[in-house]
Formats: sequence, structure tokens, C-alpha cells
Amino acid sequence: MKKQYYFLFILLSLLFMTCSVSDKKAASDSEFRFITLDPGHFHAALVQKSRVQGVDSVVHVYAPESSDVQDHLNRIRGFNSRAELPTDWVEEVYTGPDYMEKMIADKAGNIVIISGNNARKTEYIKSAVQAGLHVLADKPMAINPENFEALKQAFDIAKANNVLLYDIMTERYEISTMLQKELSMVPEVFGELLPGTAEDPAVTKESVHHFYKQVSGAALKRPAWFFDVTQQGEGIVDVTTHLVDLIQWECFPDQIIDYENEIEIVQANRWATELTPDMFSQVTQLASYPEYLQKDIINDSILNVYSNGSIDYTIKGIHARVSVIWNYQAPEGGQDTHYSIMRGTKASLVIRQGKDENYQPSLFVQNTSEMSGADFEALLRTTVEALQIKYPGIGMEQTGEEWKITIPDSYKVGHEAHFTQVAEKYLNYLREGSLPSWEVPNMLAKYYTTTQAFKMSR
Repeated sequence: MKKQYYFLFILLSLLFMTCSVSDKKAASDSEFRFITLDPGHFHAALVQKSRVQGVDSVVHVYAPESSDVQDHLNRIRGFNSRAELPTDWVEEVYTGPDYMEKMIADKAGNIVIISGNNARKTEYIKSAVQAGLHVLADKPMAINPENFEALKQAFDIAKANNVLLYDIMTERYEISTMLQKELSMVPEVFGELLPGTAEDPAVTKESVHHFYKQVSGAALKRPAWFFDVTQQGEGIVDVTTHLVDLIQWECFPDQIIDYENEIEIVQANRWATELTPDMFSQVTQLASYPEYLQKDIINDSILNVYSNGSIDYTIKGIHARVSVIWNYQAPEGGQDTHYSIMRGTKASLVIRQGKDENYQPSLFVQNTSEMSGADFEALLRTTVEALQIKYPGIGMEQTGEEWKITIPDSYKVGHEAHFTQVAEKYLNYLREGSLPSWEVPNMLAKYYTTTQAFKMSR
């Protein structure tokens, strides 16, 4: 009997060891493994705000020693410890002056997340794809014409090494923008996109942002370098990246844009936002300006930040305008806002996000055709009902001389959730082994537009 118990004990021990080895192997055999490189911007953490299927819970971080790393880890820790849908990320951190060399030598993952100081971002991208690593990079991937030339080389290297380089275009996942695009593709309602003029463009996109804001329920701490345009990039090459991308994505869906022949910068402007020492201290938690910002100080103490810009340009013969404004803080109850209009031969599609819309992006349709209001409404209603197959629950209601597209709250997941949606889309591309044929040429077209406008504005 004792011998039987002994053999049973041995058998159970072997089974337990086998299961443990299998569990460890399964945990380490995830399809994708993230590496976070020099995370200086809070967007680096937002990629991990939710767990992404197929991604290992262990994330390796490589960075120089700085408070940026600790801020990043604090955000991840917050995701792990929250009461609702906590994550289980494990951050393995290496800091030191040789962090780039260490990352490439270790190859602890297969996807590099890059979101931080933009002065070296294009260099980081080139090094990562040269090492045979996929790259998911926050915008902007280039902040000046020299960066753009390096980015072109990076895409060539990525293609040669069979890795995918992609930027994080969260605004494609905002529901009002998605529906604006859908309606613009219905010629019975929208007609055709007007060519517009320099004074009255066919498509306009404007964005207002704020230095002091709440992210994940807490006041956002920004690094001091965020206010140095040689490190962060001027407004004309930063947030405008999203706006230029949306114009390409909405107006010319699935079409390749030849930036050398189909884009012309007509006019570009830049202007500064002025911050007081108290404003700077409140958002950075620093008592004084660092030395590298002294070049931007005016009137003894005011920090001049060229965070605002506008671009007027033509793309495939269509006149377009984008502009970005950075204020210090939103008015009471307010937040970042977006305005967009697409003008067709039969209708204009307008997104507003002001006080009247409770600062929620809202889509309106304006009849500019020769149809009566009743006839246009009937046609629009038929179109919206057809879209309900793809977007259940949407509807429409008349407000004055225009119609508002009503959108259930379930679609309004918020900007932070869009980072997970981008990551999931990117992972699907990796599984398929390629990006859509138009994505790389159009990323180049986008950064050509912003960096050439930067050059003109100066």
C-alpha cells in the first residue's frame, strides 16, 4: 500500500511539474511582445490602458534615467490597480546611457512602442526597423524636413526587413468622424466633394487643445521638454498630423496619394501661446524653467511656445485647411474641441464640439442641394436607416435648418480608448503580414504636408 501511495505521489508530482512548465511556456509564447522605448509622453501608457489580445503581459522598457520613466510606470500601475477592469502588466525596466544598444541587443519583444520626446523619434524609428523590430509610433513621426527624409529611409528599411512601421491615428476611431466619412461616400446625399477655393476650402478641420487637462481621472503632468518646440515640435507639425490624416482618409478613402505631384502648400502660419511661470509650474510641477527654454522667454518671464499653426493646401485638386490652437486651460466644463466641415455638391457635413453640444463631437447634415427640405430629409433618413446595419442605434433629428445624426453613448468610448483600437488594428495587420497598399504612401504624404508647411511658415 505504501508503495502504491509512493508511485501515486511521484505521478502527481510529474503532472504538476508538466503543467507548470506548460503554463510558463504558454505565458511566454504570446504572439506579440511590447517594448516601450523612452516613454516621455502619456500616450505611451495609453497603448496599455487595456489588455490587448495576443500581447504578452510582460513589457520591457528601455530609457535614459529620467522622471519620465517613473511617470510612465505610475500610469501603468494605475491601470493595474484600478477597481474596474484592472490590467496585469509587468514592466521590466532598463535605464542607462546605453538603453538603445541594450534594447537592440536584448530583442526582448517584437513590437517597439515609441511615444515621447520627438527630437529623436525618427532616429529611434530607423534604429528599431533596422534591427528587424516592428514599430508602432505615436505622432508625429517627423517634425521637420530633415526628419521627413530620414522617415522615408525608415520606410524603405522596414520594407527590406519585412517589418511594419505604423503611426497611431486615434481620430479615425471617433464615431462622429467615422459617420462623416460614411455619409460623404453616399452620392445621393452628399454629391461630390467640391473643389473649394483658397478662401473657402472644400474641407476644413480645426482642433483646440489645452496644456492643463485631466487624463485617466488625474491632472496631467507634462515634461518640461514638451514646451520646447525643438523637442516636441511646433503645433504645425504635431496635432495637425491627425487633421491632415483625416482629410486624406475621409476624402480619398483607399486611394494612394502621390505627395510629389498631388499636394501643394498654399500658405502656412505659426503663432505662439504665452505661459506665465505659474502656469508652467502647475503643469510640469517644476519651480523654474530649465536652461533649454531660456531661448523662448520674452518680457523677462513669459514662455513663448509656438504651439499654434495653420496650413492651407491642395490635395488632388481639392482645397483644404487645417489649424491647431493650444490654450492653457479649457473654460469651466470645457475640454479639447474639434470642428470639421466637408462641403459636397448636395450637402455639407459638419462636426461641432462646443458648449451647445456639451463638448461632445456632434455631426450635422446641411442641405445645400436644390431639393426641398422634406425631400432631402426623406433621402437622408433612408441613408441613415441603411447605415444602421453597420452602426445599430444611430438615428437623426431635425434641429433648425439642419439634421443632427444621433449616436448612442455606447459608441462614445473616448479618446483614451482609441489607443487600444489602434493597437488591435495594427496587430491584425501584423497577422496578415502587411499594411493596406495605401497606408505607407499616405503616411509619407501626410508628413510631407506637415513638414513642408513647417518650412513655409518660417
